[in-house]
Amino acid sequence: MSLDLSPLASAPRLLLEAVLMPVQGSRFQPTGFPNLGHAAYPAPDGNGRMLLVESAQSMANRLETVCWDEAREAWQPPLEGLPLVSVVDDKGTMLTNSVLEAHRLNSPYILEGKDRTVFDLLKAELAAMEEGRVDLRRLARVVLKLDPNALLHGLFLAKKELAGGRLRLPRALSAFIEAEDAREAASGGVKNDGVNPGGDTGKGFGNVPFARDEWVARRIVAYFNLDLHQIRAFGLGAAAETLLVTLALYKIRRFLTESLRLRTACDLVVKGEPQVTAPGGFTLPSLQDLEAALPDMVRAVAAEGLFNDPPVLTVTWRK
Repeated sequence: MSLDLSPLASAPRLLLEAVLMPVQGSRFQPTGFPNLGHAAYPAPDGNGRMLLVESAQSMANRLETVCWDEAREAWQPPLEGLPLVSVVDDKGTMLTNSVLEAHRLNSPYILEGKDRTVFDLLKAELAAMEEGRVDLRRLARVVLKLDPNALLHGLFLAKKELAGGRLRLPRALSAFIEAEDAREAASGGVKNDGVNPGGDTGKGFGNVPFARDEWVARRIVAYFNLDLHQIRAFGLGAAAETLLVTLALYKIRRFLTESLRLRTACDLVVKGEPQVTAPGGFTLPSLQDLEAALPDMVRAVAAEGLFNDPPVLTVTWRK
């Protein structure tokens, strides 16, 4: 089945939401933050509390992780042929890559080592932006060449040697998970020491009681926002735009299908089908249809010479 993306052709953004529920029982463990703990806040109507289950920054990383096959240390099969920057050690063993790194192409393992391949490439390609207005279309074309995922994830090349540290691409695909009418479910336990219950707990001996906070909620919803206007503004051409939109849909669908075990005590499942709230007339394609369409799209963009050749650019990490 061919994909029909025509309802998205003139829409400013794609908004989608999926109702989630714990795969077992009713309790779940939300994300936490240093010096804050769980992010609970009043509902907009004043009735009950809301809870942030997964943050935008964490979801951005999770939507990258679903693209990578850890067992094979390679793209998921439908994405093979997409460019990325791979980082290896002196023995050629893979350490990381631009898809897995928190700051993508701005990773210190890519830009701060003795291997200056990527830094010099960026410096040469973007030299015209050292002064004056940043050309985001030019920046997007360079990023597409090295790592198309970064165009969806967003990128900040925060090195003063590169256009004074002004090279930024805002996130095109964003997401978060929120719980409505959330209430704490307090519990606890004890680490038992059957040999020496009264031992020095500072050294790992003895019985150690602990408290545990989980939550229940009337409704848990994952929200996704794809900025279609921004993707078109990159000016990359129809083939690249179609690939980026389809790649974003693949990330969403694969995350909802296979990657909802967020933590040990936060294993979720989609309740019903994800709903597109804007634009009207569009339905999220199945994972099978997206997987079938992507290989031809990757080849089409490569044929236009918009990808690095070969697509994997390898740098060696040396401090």
